[in-house]
Amino acid sequence: MINTIYRLNAPRRFEIDFEDISFTQNCIVRPTHLSICNADQRYYQGTRDAKVLKDKLPMALIHEGVGEVVYDKSGTFKPGDKVVMIPNIATQDDSIIAENYRESSKFCASSTDGFMQELVEISPERLVKLPNDINLDVAAFTEIVSVSVHAISRFDKIAHQRREAVGVWGDGNLAFITSLFLKKMFPDIKVCVFGISSEKLHDFSFVDETYLTTEIPNELRIDHAFECVGAGGSPIAIEQIIEYIRPEGTIAIMGVSEYPVPINTRMILEKGLRLFGTSRSGKADFEKTIKLYEKHPEIVSYLTHIVGNVVEVSDFADIKNAFELDTRKAFGKTVMHWNL
Repeated sequence: MINTIYRLNAPRRFEIDFEDISFTQNCIVRPTHLSICNADQRYYQGTRDAKVLKDKLPMALIHEGVGEVVYDKSGTFKPGDKVVMIPNIATQDDSIIAENYRESSKFCASSTDGFMQELVEISPERLVKLPNDINLDVAAFTEIVSVSVHAISRFDKIAHQRREAVGVWGDGNLAFITSLFLKKMFPDIKVCVFGISSEKLHDFSFVDETYLTTEIPNELRIDHAFECVGAGGSPIAIEQIIEYIRPEGTIAIMGVSEYPVPINTRMILEKGLRLFGTSRSGKADFEKTIKLYEKHPEIVSYLTHIVGNVVEVSDFADIKNAFELDTRKAFGKTVMHWNL
């Protein structure tokens, strides 16, 4: 069977390729809703290192998406089942290292083709069934939600038990999702969000306190923190966290930066702080996320606030239109209704 794949072959330029589907991985899924991530934009806009672009392109983008099962040789799923696709592909077992941190693992839209395809051949082990009544525009970006759930789960294992106040630095999508799930998973924790836009901070109605980073009270202290800023804002955010965190606190670094970030190691040593990085997620995190959707249906309602552009993609030109719209967004996720 011939499959159509939409690959980025150079910044801002897509091409159509055709390949046989071999049916070796048991399951065929037709993507229906795909969400554009900042990582996709770094490839699309060509802001990654030139060597990286040369090594990885051409490649189909998108690692956030849901679809309908067309065929499942294993019998795990029925045709028509709505599923979220897990982009992390574990190729080796390891009892210590999680699948999303193994050097042998592959990741869709990074080390192998992503979900911008007519059909996706995928192992049933890389699928999680969705609730029948879920908002599919929200479900489309379950992957980034699962990254926050993964980070919070790691925090729960690493951080000490004094958790009166936890700070989240950032006012974008990742900060919104992380603070929302932090509050739902640990309702007794006082969650404080620190951002640079008062307009965006108004949307964080579910947290206990919000602060502009230029107006943090001198006496404020937090026990632990999540850094969700990334890029050029990382150094300032991390510096503020180190200033306001109490001794022996834990800092989760979640924001992605293309360049090295200077960190005040003197104060890290003086305060005895713990820093841990968190990236991507595994199947257990997806399953936990879906259970949280079902247990707290209001979560999905809150997440509709970060559905930004919704683009009907019915032909080749619509793909570029969706990515160009996404470059101009101030906040939220661009979701493509994938009709190709």
